[in-house]
Amino acid sequence: MEFKITPEILLKAYACGIFPMAETAGSTELFWIDPERRGILPLDSFHIPKRLARTVRSDKFIVRASCDFKGVLSHCANITAERKETWINAELKKLYTELFAMGFCHTVEVYNADEELVGGLYGVSLGGAFFGESMFSTQRDASKVALVHLYGRLLYGNFQLLDAQFQTEHLEQFGAMEVTKEHYGKLLQNALRHEGDFNALPQETSGKVVLQIIEDMRPPRGKKNGLY
Repeated sequence: MEFKITPEILLKAYACGIFPMAETAGSTELFWIDPERRGILPLDSFHIPKRLARTVRSDKFIVRASCDFKGVLSHCANITAERKETWINAELKKLYTELFAMGFCHTVEVYNADEELVGGLYGVSLGGAFFGESMFSTQRDASKVALVHLYGRLLYGNFQLLDAQFQTEHLEQFGAMEVTKEHYGKLLQNALRHEGDFNALPQETSGKVVLQIIEDMRPPRGKKNGLY
């Protein structure tokens, strides 16, 4: 009998430190990922490049949260000239859409002055942990602005862990680091003992305010949970 993944099973998997992927967008099967080395973005040492901080402060983009989940998911699943393949298949789209309806999946959306969706990201929220899944950008810096706003939102909402799944060159500029599976497990269990509120930060909070939140609320390195 075929084993069917439900949203409830998916949440239990995240709580255990594993997550699903598909081989390709056209694949009908999912497989579980439990990496020996895990990529995270420590909330006590997230780095914002100066040029990007100026872009965030300028509010050249409009940033909202969880207003167009379908749009962000669709963009993240698209195959583009820069992204030749995607791991988000139809089954994952269905599961994440169900998690969104249940309040466990969220987006940060970036719009240009014409209200066109030009960047964003989505992820799963569980306790005080946020599991970043995918991001996209059709305009320079749009996904980076989304990530900075996500960081401010997570700090404001009392989150303890920002899971990036894998360390990439793109994320290294923000301070991404790898930890062992055992170390990640400790970070995750600590985060799950807290209750993060993704929606605590008001919609369309300005970039200036987000940067001030980050400055005011970022804990001294190593003081957040003593585990980084």
